[in-house]
Amino acid sequence: MAKNLISVIDDDESVRRTTALLIESFGFRAAAFESAENFLGSGHVNDTSCLIVDVQMPDMNGLQLQSQLAAAGCSIPIIFITAYDDKESRRRAVQAGAIAFLGKPFNDEQLLQGIRLALHEFGDEPGAARNLISIIDDDESVRRTTTRLIESFGFRAAAFESAEMFLSSGQLHDISCLVVDVRMPGMNGLQLQSQLAAAGCRIPIIFITAYDDKESRWRAMQAGAVAFLGKPFSDEQLLQWIRSALRQEKASMETT
Repeated sequence: MAKNLISVIDDDESVRRTTALLIESFGFRAAAFESAENFLGSGHVNDTSCLIVDVQMPDMNGLQLQSQLAAAGCSIPIIFITAYDDKESRRRAVQAGAIAFLGKPFNDEQLLQGIRLALHEFGDEPGAARNLISIIDDDESVRRTTTRLIESFGFRAAAFESAEMFLSSGQLHDISCLVVDVRMPGMNGLQLQSQLAAAGCRIPIIFITAYDDKESRWRAMQAGAVAFLGKPFSDEQLLQWIRSALRQEKASMETT
């Protein structure tokens, strides 16, 4: 753990100091910068394993820094922190690959969870472009918007209006993760989960539903679902669980 350098960029000196101390209490090394420009000129860019960045700062803000790093081919995982959590900034940050978007004040556990996720992905995340995510939902508008969202994250996406169409598509062995509606005509999401399990197919499944009843949630999670999301879900929620599903799939492949 000690080898990981976490860099904090915030124009508020008290936030820099307390966040750096918190990071060091987790056992990581920390470096603090009062601006994005100071960080870029520090010589620590290539040593940084995770960035914790304020969204709103004088001169170059957090989103502009994210864009500049991406343009330079620098894939440091970023956790955004902000006292002004607006939906558009959150959407832009997450779609550009941010690990988390935390409102101030955040708690110790939230920050540690985000750092752990960032460090895991920094070294081990499967290449997004080769992962195919399939959406199964009988609602055409949900299929369309979820497909666009998944593609905006950098993944490939395929959409199906029923479980039966998915099973007959010939793509079963190409899928890295399934996003499945619970209630559908014909075979529902839970029945699909059971059929895949009976066939020894361990594709990670994220359930989505407009009817979040406890029994369905319990059955899905007991059978190994990655997540059970109520509609409407946020972009950040879906991205977080897709990443978790891909890590699960990778671990499963390594043990077979």
